[in-house]
Amino acid sequence: MKKLNELYDVDSNVEITGISINSKEIKKGELFICTKGVTADRHDFIDEAIANGASAIVVSHDVGEKSVPIVKVEDTNKELPYLCQRFYDYPDKKLTMIGVTGTDGKTSTTTIIQTLIGSDLCGYIGTNGRSCAKFTGDNPNTTPDAQNLYMYLDEFVGYGCKYASIETSSEAFFRGRLQAMTFDVSAYTNVTSEHLNIHGSFENYLDSKKMLFRQTKEDGYCILNHDDKYFEDMKSACNGKVLSYGLGYDNDLQIVDFKVYPDHTDITFKYLDEEFKVNSPLMGDFNVYNLACALLCVFALGYKFDEIESRIQDIKVSGRLELLDTDTDYYVMVDYAHTPNGISNLLNFVHTLDINRSIVVIGQAGERDPYKRPKVGNAVVENASYAIFCYEDPRSEDPMAICQDIISELKDKYDNYEIVIDRSEAIQKAVDMAEKGDMVLVLGKGNETYEKLKTGTIYFNDIEEALKAVNTRKEREGITN
Repeated sequence: MKKLNELYDVDSNVEITGISINSKEIKKGELFICTKGVTADRHDFIDEAIANGASAIVVSHDVGEKSVPIVKVEDTNKELPYLCQRFYDYPDKKLTMIGVTGTDGKTSTTTIIQTLIGSDLCGYIGTNGRSCAKFTGDNPNTTPDAQNLYMYLDEFVGYGCKYASIETSSEAFFRGRLQAMTFDVSAYTNVTSEHLNIHGSFENYLDSKKMLFRQTKEDGYCILNHDDKYFEDMKSACNGKVLSYGLGYDNDLQIVDFKVYPDHTDITFKYLDEEFKVNSPLMGDFNVYNLACALLCVFALGYKFDEIESRIQDIKVSGRLELLDTDTDYYVMVDYAHTPNGISNLLNFVHTLDINRSIVVIGQAGERDPYKRPKVGNAVVENASYAIFCYEDPRSEDPMAICQDIISELKDKYDNYEIVIDRSEAIQKAVDMAEKGDMVLVLGKGNETYEKLKTGTIYFNDIEEALKAVNTRKEREGITN
């Protein structure tokens, strides 16, 4: 809690209990800052914010007299992260900040980093929420808006954390959520085309990714994937010392060799001219890279391998390659894969396992990159035995229209797919189709607990829906565990 004159050079000493940009959800005593969103200007909701308890308002243009103090700044969007820093006493300066960007693998890599350091010392913020040893909580975005981000970092400080491992999305940089922050360690996993609806071009998307490295401290570290095609582009933006990981002997952390098994991966790494072997519980060659990235991050922080070796067996990333316990002669897996590259990598890995057919349930989000949809359709049907396309956060868009976009390049070329709009029904159909040795994969949402429909947000969890579908089939077939 702070007084307004502690945040701004004004006469008012009204108490500020928090910061909000949502006039409907604002709590009594909070400071309402009138940012401009994609579809709304929050200056239009000042009266509603005051009626709901706002104690003061921050604006960027004249709004007339109001019943609460008003502070005018040049740009409320640019002001927001700096205001949040001041209100929460600069929690990002009290933590060692680790940022990870990339098209795929951000959640896995940041979670691995937290596990290797220990959740008693390291907090996590990303697609799977926010957490440390003392608590877990929800998170509305991969990288939350500034008022939430700094509140979460302040929570970590309050719980005694020394590090924060956070997913830094291209949209967060584009929207300015991270502009006030600098990073001690920054890393990227890979870059493929994504979010062109937001960035307008791949070049703009790549440039947003580079912002993480521009905002790395000069005495910090930039951890780069040497085997990614955009390595040199990313390297050109680095402000800190560059360290790389990859297959080549010229990397700081070399992936010497690895062998993927159905339940683990054996890997040999080389760091500082010494080889060490790792038995990783993560599957897939893409997770070899995610682990390499995470290891190099913690090595850059000064950790030795023998200090973190025992924690490798504890690595678990919820909703990523999560094989469900179904007690059936077929398999069900849930994964967050939603990009063409991520889907292709996942399905290629799955078909190295001892399975028969792969049956995929997937959709694409509404009000998001429409150019990606046909590519996703191709990636699925070219690599899976059968695909069922359904809704996936359609928002204001027509779910059928989205599915038609997905299959737009498949017609007359493939017949191993169908559309079942309702996601729950699609999951049930996939489970009902499964025969002995088949693998059902529910992709795109991981362990998220919502679906954003035109009528509003509903509770929905792919893991729970898949298990429910399995139990429904068992009841129908008279199977009891």
